[in-house]
Amino acid sequence: MLSKVITLAGGVAGAASFSQFPEFSQQYIQRMGGAVDELTRFVAEFDADAAELGLSREAALVDLAAGGDMGRARAETVAGTITRHARLEADLRALEGAGPFTRAYEMRRFSDSEIAARAWEAYKPAVPLTFEGGVFAGAGFLAGFGLIGGLMGLLRGIFRRRFSV
Repeated sequence: MLSKVITLAGGVAGAASFSQFPEFSQQYIQRMGGAVDELTRFVAEFDADAAELGLSREAALVDLAAGGDMGRARAETVAGTITRHARLEADLRALEGAGPFTRAYEMRRFSDSEIAARAWEAYKPAVPLTFEGGVFAGAGFLAGFGLIGGLMGLLRGIFRRRFSV
C-alpha cells in the first residue's frame, strides 16, 4: 500500500513539474528577446565603429587585439559576445512563433544558463489552466508515476531476493 502511495505522489510531482514548462519557456523566450535586442545594438555599434575606420568586423577584432593585453582581452570578449548574439538570435527565431509543444521539442535552444537563471529567479509557479498545461501535466504524471513505480518495483525485487535466500 505504501508503495502505491509513493508511486502516486511521484506521478503528482511529475505532473506539477512538467505543467510549469509552457509558462517558464514563455518567460525564457521573453528574456531571450531582450538579450538579443541589447546584443544586436552592441554588435551594430561595433560594426559601425569598424566601418568608420574602413575595417570589417574581423579586421577590427584583429586591430583591437593588437592593442596590448587589454586590447587582446577586449577583442576576445567582443568576439564571444558576437558569437553569443548569433546563437541567441538563431534560437529566438526558431522559438518565437513556436507553440509549447514545439518549444519542448526544441529544448536544446534553451541553453543559455544566464537567461535561464534570470528567468528562474523571476518565475512564479502556478496551476496552469490551459490545454498545453494539462497535456504537460499529464505527461509529467505518467513520467513521475512510471519512474517511481519502476524504482519501487526494482527495490521490491531486490529486497525479496535478499530475504528469501
